[in-house]
Amino acid sequence: MSEERTLLERRGSVHVLTLNDPERRNAIGFDLAAELVDRALSLVADPEARALVVAGAGTAFCAGADLPEVFGNERPTAEMRAVLRAYYECFLSIRALPFPTFAAVHGPAVGAGLNLALACDIRIASPTARFGATFTRIGLHPGGGCSYFLVAAIGRQRALQFLLEGGTMTGSQAVEVGLAASLADDPLTAAVELAQSAAALEPALARDVVRSVEIASSTGFEATLDFESWAQAESTHNARFREFVSTFD
Repeated sequence: MSEERTLLERRGSVHVLTLNDPERRNAIGFDLAAELVDRALSLVADPEARALVVAGAGTAFCAGADLPEVFGNERPTAEMRAVLRAYYECFLSIRALPFPTFAAVHGPAVGAGLNLALACDIRIASPTARFGATFTRIGLHPGGGCSYFLVAAIGRQRALQFLLEGGTMTGSQAVEVGLAASLADDPLTAAVELAQSAAALEPALARDVVRSVEIASSTGFEATLDFESWAQAESTHNARFREFVSTFD
């Protein structure tokens, strides 16, 4: 890649993906969106990848989409929709990764930046974090799965209020309502530590736990029970579990 706007480093079996365009506060234009998709695809192809932390360089996690680049040319609705569906892949490719993902959020995570954080399984926020669903404030409907992600994270009522207001919340407020899992002065270090714990699990076990929680949050009890019965039965073959059971002999 030329003029890379992302950095991907490996810390053991944990990868850290950093948006590295601090002068533009990591705003996501088409090139950065394509890089994020490429990075995700490279991780899917890496048999040693076990967990991912997403972070932002500089003073922002991600200040949103590059509005002039993405929305500057007014297009017919059908054409714009196709452009947006392709653009959304920069979030959805992270969401689709087959292992746990973590967002280390400091500074603004607004609009597209909020989507990127929400696409991760777990969010760690700094006291300086500011999560913003500011779409309606500028006359734009939410996109990129934001409505779905917010309902899953904070419930229908709070999500609707947040979106209608075009609201923002601090890191501590995000933890209070469940948008973020915890608050840390150094969210990157905290996220990497959590990711290392997840990476120590058997890969299939970690993947299936993520899938189980996803089913539970989006489907219902019976579907969750059905998946859990299969996944738990499958996990009985894990060497760690067999060793633990043998201690009772």
